Amino acid sequence: MTREKPNQIDRRDFIRSLGAAGLGSALGGLSASFAASGAGAAKTDPNTAQQPAKPKVPQVLRRKLGRTGVKIPALSFGTFRVDVANQILLRKTLQHGVDLWDTAYNYSGGNSELGIGKFLSRNQKVRGRLFLATKASGARSVADVEKRLRTSLERMKTDYVDLYFGLHQCSNPALLTEELAAWARSAKKSKLIRFFGISTHQNSAQVLAAAARLNWIDAIMTPFNFRLMQDAKLQAAVDACHKAKIGLLAIKVQGMGQRISSEADRKLIEHFLKRDLTEGQAKIKLVLEDERFASACVGMKNLKVFNENLEIALDKSKLPEPDKVALMEHAEATCSGYCAGCANICASAAPEAPCIGDVMRYLMYYNGYGERAEARRLFAQIPAGIRKRLAGVDYSAAEARCPQRMPIGDLMGEAIAKLA
Repeated sequence: MTREKPNQIDRRDFIRSLGAAGLGSALGGLSASFAASGAGAAKTDPNTAQQPAKPKVPQVLRRKLGRTGVKIPALSFGTFRVDVANQILLRKTLQHGVDLWDTAYNYSGGNSELGIGKFLSRNQKVRGRLFLATKASGARSVADVEKRLRTSLERMKTDYVDLYFGLHQCSNPALLTEELAAWARSAKKSKLIRFFGISTHQNSAQVLAAAARLNWIDAIMTPFNFRLMQDAKLQAAVDACHKAKIGLLAIKVQGMGQRISSEADRKLIEHFLKRDLTEGQAKIKLVLEDERFASACVGMKNLKVFNENLEIALDKSKLPEPDKVALMEHAEATCSGYCAGCANICASAAPEAPCIGDVMRYLMYYNGYGERAEARRLFAQIPAGIRKRLAGVDYSAAEARCPQRMPIGDLMGEAIAKLA
């Protein structure tokens, strides 16, 4: 191991601490975590001096979420793969202070919210210490936003959401309307939500730049990773939001692409094996070092993935310069296999295929994350007429304008073959 040891949790100590917490502890309850947060604590004599209980397992660092003043964990839990049958991850994240759970109306067809609801119905005292976020997936109007929120509350067995992303996957600044602002203020007044936010996947720089000029958006969830760090416009927009004290949460932090480059990936894996961490951990650490972001939201489908991500979130050492160089070189070598989300460019060049950005994202889910069933489910939601004509579109103009030099035509053909 070549990283500096001072101020860093030792890998063996970390594994032992997980063992001490134990799977039985995860299944048996969260009393230590409750004691640390004040939730669920036993009543004591107010005249007796009390020492605050210390958590028995390592806790993730907390950062302020913009002007809200609320502190959230630097690593947050993307619950995309949580459902009514997969509850252990919810318990385990809370043990280590990863108490921001991020879900959405459409995650796993609604099963993610239902899974959270099952957990909260059985662990009612947890709700007070949980920072719960969800999104109005697919909403086309303020009425849709309201309807989806009501459904999400019912599914999750809660009467409020801490952070509501009323615009999910916002790609157009024109959608940031005064009507939506009025709805957000009303929802806060009614105590249905504590804070209002938006999420982006495409055209993020333009959306963030517009949001920074508004005073009613509390938080934004946006893609940010070792690839996108090289985008000067996105960096400027992130900086503008940070200066405006909008809370920022990073997603897509590992920068998974549409295509796998065997040689480039092998080189990166070998580099980080020598550093005693995975390339995925290095990618997360690089984002965590950017303190403009309150949290990195990472999807974690099992305890192995959670433990790997937790280990790097607890590690206080900085990523050495050679590791950063390795990531930047990898980004350059594989840029033609990664969609940077600038969908306004390719869509304007191929108006017959307005969903190029969405199809690229679904192909990334299929190839990068191995989420094949979900990728197919999302692809099937594209209107049938548009899906049918994708194979006959000339993508040469879009390829010529693509900053990433992506072979868009080939990738769209691959997506059709795999997802249709």
